[in-house]
Amino acid sequence: MFEGVVQDLVDELGTLPGIGPKSAQRIAFHLLDRDEESVRRLADVLIEVKEKVRFCEICGGISETEICRICSDARRSNDIICVVEESKDVFAIERLREFRGRYHVLGGAIDPIGGVGPDDLRISELMQRIAKGETDEVILALDPNIEGEATSSYLARMLGAQDVKVTRLASGLPVGGDLDYADEMTLGRAFLGRRSI
Repeated sequence: MFEGVVQDLVDELGTLPGIGPKSAQRIAFHLLDRDEESVRRLADVLIEVKEKVRFCEICGGISETEICRICSDARRSNDIICVVEESKDVFAIERLREFRGRYHVLGGAIDPIGGVGPDDLRISELMQRIAKGETDEVILALDPNIEGEATSSYLARMLGAQDVKVTRLASGLPVGGDLDYADEMTLGRAFLGRRSI
């Protein structure tokens, strides 16, 4: 559609998650309108992130050091590990300021169609952490989709042989939601998770 390097830029931006062809074009033209110094700062930050950011040796979350801020925090409890798919999930939970335990980032979810099996995830590292005997509960906080459900089921079976309580986040209808807009999985989980009032 465009010529040379502009099309290359649009194509690269289009590979980013959530960026379709129209958004890629808008971002490309926004960058073309910006002054050279601000574009260079963006490029430098992108390069710096790739050079400095690594995965925590304990939980697998992103960090600029070998051990992340959460894993090195002595005030956090070792009794509970919250298992999530990606590092971004840690930040979503941390925004609540409710959870005071530790995390374990799997690095994805089981997805046979996408070629992701249990051996491609950080499951063995989780099992090693549990084997230390410091953990009383593992919370499965995986996405409520087919891949997340498959991964949760697999982990529940694996953890069933350990001396640890396995729980999962409650799910169901959002506050202010209408029943007729709920999909079958959400409505089904709401029924399964019902409680006395």
